[in-house]
Amino acid sequence: MLIEVQVPQLPESVSEATLMSWHKKVGEFVNRDENLIDLETDKVVLELPAPQAGVLVEIVQQDGATVTSGQLIAKIDTAAKAGAAAPAAAAAPAPAAAPAPVQAAAPVAGAAAMPSAAKLAAETGVDLSKVAGSGRDGRVLKEDVQAAAKSAAPSQAGPVIAPAASAGVALASTPSAVNVAGILSGRPEQRVPMSRLRQRVAERLVMSQQTNAILTTFNEVNMKPVMDLRNKYKEKFEKEHGIKLGFMGFFVKAVVAALKKYPIVNASVDGNDIVYHGYFDVGVAVGSPRGLVVPVIRNADQLSLAEIEKQIADFGKRAQEGKLTVEELTGGTYTISNGGTFGSMMSTPIINPPQSAILGMHATKERAVVENGQVVVRPMMYLAQSYDHRIIDGREAVLSLVAIKDAIEDPARLLLDL
Repeated sequence: MLIEVQVPQLPESVSEATLMSWHKKVGEFVNRDENLIDLETDKVVLELPAPQAGVLVEIVQQDGATVTSGQLIAKIDTAAKAGAAAPAAAAAPAPAAAPAPVQAAAPVAGAAAMPSAAKLAAETGVDLSKVAGSGRDGRVLKEDVQAAAKSAAPSQAGPVIAPAASAGVALASTPSAVNVAGILSGRPEQRVPMSRLRQRVAERLVMSQQTNAILTTFNEVNMKPVMDLRNKYKEKFEKEHGIKLGFMGFFVKAVVAALKKYPIVNASVDGNDIVYHGYFDVGVAVGSPRGLVVPVIRNADQLSLAEIEKQIADFGKRAQEGKLTVEELTGGTYTISNGGTFGSMMSTPIINPPQSAILGMHATKERAVVENGQVVVRPMMYLAQSYDHRIIDGREAVLSLVAIKDAIEDPARLLLDL
């Protein structure tokens, strides 16, 4: 029996997707619910499982194709044996596709690899079947492939771009990473198409700059009280709640306290109206192999510090595995971005529309400060809050940032609701 494989119903607000890489070749047997291909949207990567067990006899849409909900992309014969192909394909082979300078190979059959890992393996020549995965359920992550590539012999290295003198501009069809070794030899170039996520991020950031009257206010915060509190209770906290006590949970709590005092910072613009939100959905920007994503902590005001830390840890892990859902990446009334994890000293974060403000955290550095007339050394962090000046005046912007600072410098305020 011939089964059609169609693109599933895409999430709301997602009109189309891109086929990333087929995990099976024509003629190979596939088990029911085994992942056939990954579909990249502008928000998440979705897996498309096989509807029935059988032999993949025809691939209608190739890697890199743009598809929509319900579109036919492949056919599975539930009665065929491995090695079989569609009758039409056997009688008249399909014309060869136009050659491309860099061709992404399909992942090894059965290899549980994330899309970014599969593409990087194709570029670097790493055999996925020989890579031990460190992700959930043994999935191979991009970092695993990078480690394998570094330890591989020179003969196993991936394709290198030819120098511009002999090859001109080298074009890559669907690579997920820049071939650093190649572009550092001679004067070559490598053209890498943007992922859908990167395109979406670029679109939203430009829109934010064009539609919002963005202004940024700065302050600095003494991290010593929170660091002392964390050092005192981190072992008991982890033993009691099964999660490490970080700093982001304190900032989420401090942000919620500030937003309650200054609700305009938690509001958004809708045409000529100001929408005040009676809930506190805080987005936390995290890095992923596909780029920056902002999963949202819903009803952050109703969660304990431990619950917030668990959600943040879960978001970070699943962002690396590409397992965040569209629902987790949509909405939000305020965003926190921690550039300090990469060593940033100061930045002006861009508002995540339709929100009206965003907090930028930075690296904690020991600096000389004056306390009670004495010069002392304290672990200090610069804070930056960008806000939409169309609805948020400087007074509310400055005072809300001061409220965040005060809560961090005196964590007891969060318990006493001060």
